[in-house]
Amino acid sequence: MAILQSPKGTRDFYPAEQAFRRYIHNAWERVSIRHGFEEVDGPVFETLDLYKVKSGDGIVSELFHFEDRGERELALRPEFTPTLARMVAAKANALPRPVKWFTIPTLCRAEKPQRGRLREFDQWNVDFLGSDSPMADAEVIFCAVDLLKELGLTSDEVKVRLSHREAVRTILSHLGVHAESMDGAFNLLDAKSKMRDEDFKLKAAALGLSPEASERFAALCAQPFAIGEEDALRTAAGIETELPELKGLGAALKDFGLAGWCVYDLSIVRGLAYYTGTVFELHVASGKERALGGGGRYDKLVEMFGGPSVPAVGFGMGDVVLGNLLTDLKKLPERLAPAADVFVLASSDLGATQLAPVVAQLRSAGLHARMSYKTTRNVGKVLPDAQKCGAKFAVILGDEAGVAQVKTLVTGEQKSVDILDLVRTIKGA
Repeated sequence: MAILQSPKGTRDFYPAEQAFRRYIHNAWERVSIRHGFEEVDGPVFETLDLYKVKSGDGIVSELFHFEDRGERELALRPEFTPTLARMVAAKANALPRPVKWFTIPTLCRAEKPQRGRLREFDQWNVDFLGSDSPMADAEVIFCAVDLLKELGLTSDEVKVRLSHREAVRTILSHLGVHAESMDGAFNLLDAKSKMRDEDFKLKAAALGLSPEASERFAALCAQPFAIGEEDALRTAAGIETELPELKGLGAALKDFGLAGWCVYDLSIVRGLAYYTGTVFELHVASGKERALGGGGRYDKLVEMFGGPSVPAVGFGMGDVVLGNLLTDLKKLPERLAPAADVFVLASSDLGATQLAPVVAQLRSAGLHARMSYKTTRNVGKVLPDAQKCGAKFAVILGDEAGVAQVKTLVTGEQKSVDILDLVRTIKGA
């Protein structure tokens, strides 16, 4: 029989890989909770129409979709935002405001696997609904940045590149883009990173920009501006009109201490049509990876799903790019798997008869206790197993009934302890 393999673009999580995965999930969860976000989840598959509402019929080719026995069209979830919007719309009047939710779903997308992109992956979603204040935008960005700091990343290694659609609209209008060409201008901005400068300028001219305006706009999009340089950005754009959206966002980011992590980048617009205001992406400074995550304000999405008008802002971060980055930058701790508190072994046949009772005693007291399954009574050959599982102590059971040797593995210190006092001795150390 041929050896069966996992489907293309998926992963098998052996203990080491699962420990890495759990390390990322635990960090996501810790940061979310301390920022006041509550965990939610939804079904792993939804009606196909749910995704069409948000993204149109074109989304179907990007999904794993199927018919159930009742000939209903369903799809494995490629993202969580439509589920979130459906859930909020269903109970909008009963939910306390603001709604601050996070989730860590496994998602599936029918696309070509490549570095940083798989067909099945985990994603951290953080969403803040019920406030249109720039403080809400800054708070979700703060949550993302706090995660980066939690994992040992710095502002030199990752930058939050952000913009605001209304500010960009004001600048484009001043430079000569008419209202009917505005969508084309945003699409052009979204594709800028994949284009040569010459091609970008040509397409910008086709949207109504003069050669001078096109040149100025290209320069604006290529130059990041620091938080607090809103007036300098406006001057560089050649406009006298204030950009209140950026002023308010910049002030909120400063209040959260994020100025050093963030820069304005007018080329960030996010390709999804439902973004309505602030947009941002987390970019790796090396440029080796895709965006680490991204999001923005989507004030009209809940309405699209039959709910009331609810202002909202949020972001998503996948585990694949994040895992690549932590590995490449050597940001991972030396040990990812949970370390044992104690490892129990026998140095005699009599001691071996006490292995199970002692381990049961330790585990019942809440200690992470492991035991040796080897038949050898040579302690020197078994102790390396205790060190491999990260145990702090080794309990050695010998020929003296009711007594164990407790060895502190870091120092090598060893002492005799009554078996009935093992829990107190280990917990009190």
